[in-house]
Amino acid sequence: MGRTTLGRHYKDGETVIKQGTVGDCVYVIQKGKVDVIIENGSNDKKVAELGEKEFFGEMALFEKDVRSCTVRAAGDAHILTLDKKNFYKTIQKDPSIAFRLLERMSSRLREMNKLTSF
Repeated sequence: MGRTTLGRHYKDGETVIKQGTVGDCVYVIQKGKVDVIIENGSNDKKVAELGEKEFFGEMALFEKDVRSCTVRAAGDAHILTLDKKNFYKTIQKDPSIAFRLLERMSSRLREMNKLTSF
């Protein structure tokens, strides 16, 4: 659970975010992978595996609500966090980041709709 100047190191199986907690930042995977899990008592379901340069937790930048999933390191992972203020500064320098974020959010919404449709 060591810290570096940029980002944080997570060990295999370590929780990065916990479903049901309030979030205020987005996470960017610099190295390694994470598992995205919907917790439902004894029926936890892995819904995604994310790798380097992918992000998660982005909904916390737009709404003050609880995290919809738990995310755990799948092996060692190094992850950077960006709070709302720094995220806005970043997209002012490179607006294409905002487009990529919206594009990925749209894709995730479509994937979740497929999982829940009849």
